[in-house]
Amino acid sequence: MKMNNEPLILIVEDDEAISSFTSAILASNNYKTVKTGKGKDAVSMAASYCPDLILLDLGLPDLDGIEVLKAVREWSNVPIVIVSARGHEREKVEALDLGADDYITKPFGTAELLARIRTEIRHSRRNQSRIGLAETKIIVNELEINYDKRRVRVRGQEIHLTPIEYKIVSLLSQYLGKVLTYEYIMKNIWGPYTNEIDSLRVNMANLRRKLEDNPAEPKYIITELGIGYRMSDAS
Repeated sequence: MKMNNEPLILIVEDDEAISSFTSAILASNNYKTVKTGKGKDAVSMAASYCPDLILLDLGLPDLDGIEVLKAVREWSNVPIVIVSARGHEREKVEALDLGADDYITKPFGTAELLARIRTEIRHSRRNQSRIGLAETKIIVNELEINYDKRRVRVRGQEIHLTPIEYKIVSLLSQYLGKVLTYEYIMKNIWGPYTNEIDSLRVNMANLRRKLEDNPAEPKYIITELGIGYRMSDAS
């Protein structure tokens, strides 16, 4: 059974054979995957699934991969690894200049692909820690969030969160004690293209059921009516 802390990878590849092969390799190495062969779907899925990394082919049938890269980079710093048969240096430089994190030329070896993925996810998590966190974990009262292992515990008991729930609680904890507006949270979790206020409220209710002794009187995630949410910094 897969655990919720397995990294999620979005595979954007219109060749079904390559897509299925890549997905199988990743699944056997403890990654979760979602797939699409269309560029427009890739942009919306990047927002809705909040993947830990995107494997992006450039030669897509409806929207060039470079346009997908530009669209995602307007709002997200998710690691993006280009996987393409286009091996010319100028195309690699263009993709990297536009915000791609790495570039693998087809055909590629399985070991190389896995190594590149591990590296980019590791770099991403370190960058997130540098931005908002001095440590690899944070403890508030009886709540412990371990960023390296993507684990959340209450009184030493591991709490299984969905990927979206984990991203929300991780984001709030990076700004401990500070109110984050609904808009700011939605933009960072789902991207700027959709209004997910109902989804945010549902996820917050679920989080409170999992984390709080009494969800009606939360001590970790506090609602600031009409504004947003904050994670209590009271120890």
